[in-house]
Amino acid sequence: QVEVKESGGGSAQYGGSLELSCGASVNIGNTGCMAWFRQVPGKEREGVARIVMGTGSAVYLDSVQGRFSIFRAVTGSAVRLVLKNLRSEDTAMYYCAVAPQGCPRGTVGRSFDYEYWGQGTQVTVSS
Repeated sequence: QVEVKESGGGSAQYGGSLELSCGASVNIGNTGCMAWFRQVPGKEREGVARIVMGTGSAVYLDSVQGRFSIFRAVTGSAVRLVLKNLRSEDTAMYYCAVAPQGCPRGTVGRSFDYEYWGQGTQVTVSS
C-alpha cells in the first residue's frame, strides 16, 4: 500500500500564489507518474497537472497552463505544484495522485488512471 500525503494550500488573494507539496511513501520509480487533481462540490474531479517522474515531462489542464507548474523531486517520489496568478475558479480541494504504472499519454488523465490518492488540501482564492 502506498501512502500519499499533501501539504500546503490555504488561502490567497486573486492574482496571488500558493505552493502545494506531495510525497509518496514508496519510490515509484522513473516510469511512475504523479499528478494533481482538484474538485469542487457537485463536480467531477479534474486533472490539473501530471509529471513523469523519470523524465520530468509534464502536462497541464488548459485553464492552468502558464500559471501552474509541477516539479518533481530529484530523489524519491515527491512533487510540488506552484500556483501563480490565482483566480477565483481555482478554489477547490486539491488532491495528489500516484500511478506507479505510468502517466496517461499526452493528458493529465482521469481519476481512474491513478491508483493511490492523498486526503486533499484546500485552496481558497478570494477577490
